Amino acid sequence: MSEQKKLGFTTRILHQDRQRTIEHGAPHKPVHTSVTFGYADARDLAAVFQGRQSGFRYGRQGNPTVTALEEKLTQMEAGRGSICFATGMAAIGALFQGLLRAGDHLVSSRYLFGNTNSLWQTCSEQGIDLDLVDATDVAFIAAALRPNTRMVFVETIANPRTQVADLARIGQLCRERGILLVVDSTMTTPYLFQARSVGAGLVLHSLTKSIAGHGNVLGGVLSDTGLFDWSGYPHIAAHFRALPSTQQGLAQIRAKALRDFGASLAPDAAHQIAIGAETLALRMERACSNALALAHMLEADTRVAAVHYPGLASHPQHALATELFQQFGALLSFELSPEIDCFDYLNRLQLAINATHLGDNRTLVIPVAHTIFFEMGAARRQEMGISDSLIRVSVGIEDRDDLLADFAQALNR
Repeated sequence: MSEQKKLGFTTRILHQDRQRTIEHGAPHKPVHTSVTFGYADARDLAAVFQGRQSGFRYGRQGNPTVTALEEKLTQMEAGRGSICFATGMAAIGALFQGLLRAGDHLVSSRYLFGNTNSLWQTCSEQGIDLDLVDATDVAFIAAALRPNTRMVFVETIANPRTQVADLARIGQLCRERGILLVVDSTMTTPYLFQARSVGAGLVLHSLTKSIAGHGNVLGGVLSDTGLFDWSGYPHIAAHFRALPSTQQGLAQIRAKALRDFGASLAPDAAHQIAIGAETLALRMERACSNALALAHMLEADTRVAAVHYPGLASHPQHALATELFQQFGALLSFELSPEIDCFDYLNRLQLAINATHLGDNRTLVIPVAHTIFFEMGAARRQEMGISDSLIRVSVGIEDRDDLLADFAQALNR
């Protein structure tokens, strides 16, 4: 294991499956499609159910292929364990279902993925006290905390306006107060940022995005960094208290959220995600480089009113992003001058695809206010800084010159 720690990020991902014996010497864990698992000795079956022995019970709670992916993701986050879900939203929902109770208080960044915002509103309607604050400054988080605050939830880089959370100082605050910090690192991935470096207890990813990378599979994950002391968390059920404190959080989430709600990741999806993850670093290097070049080009054009990308010196959190991240991510957004119709501009693009998704190999564009953030209404959009002309770009791995030429010709026409 000590030798394993010396290996680089991609090398460790490529060879993670081989840390255990794989059937027939295959380099990848194969797809196990069985949902049930038999035991020659009924006592072994009982021991697995009681948690006294490792093994598989039923496909909804675990599968050898999914477990192999979970181990790979745990390695990527340098964590203690991971649980995979059918989607990223299922992983976020698992926080609510597995860890929060009516009367608890949740502090969250107000700059949120639209579906996360919708879920938090549902949680609020079901008895969770909710405060949405500006997470770019730890002072706003600190001011919102209460005696019943159970969780602080932030995204690393917000979608779509790219605000960067004050992660290190928020992490320090949560450590001092004994509050669980959950970081959604989907926009940065484990390659650009390690959430444990700021003291996150749980780190979340939509595996659908950059980790899988090819726009062909859904998935989500919660990884426990091992930094949060679950022995002090009030809602851990009595039978999980018998486990070591480091295992209690994930054990309860696996039972209360994965088993009971059944948002399980299918084994064939887990296999696709595991294969996609092997090239994460290579893809992120290319996509981040493309994004920075595109952001500079757009910022220099007078027909563009604003560009939002943490890699630009003009970005309000550029210095913070430089401290936190290895690179600045593959997401940017921009606003056109008032005389340019955003729909006409999008329709003139030839390579970029009008589609909702992030972290794909192909560059994707979408008019934010009219699509993914339309449901939340004009007032909430204004609060989040989302103008009617805002275009979100998930930058892909195309050849840089081709990509820049496409966005330039759409302006020129």
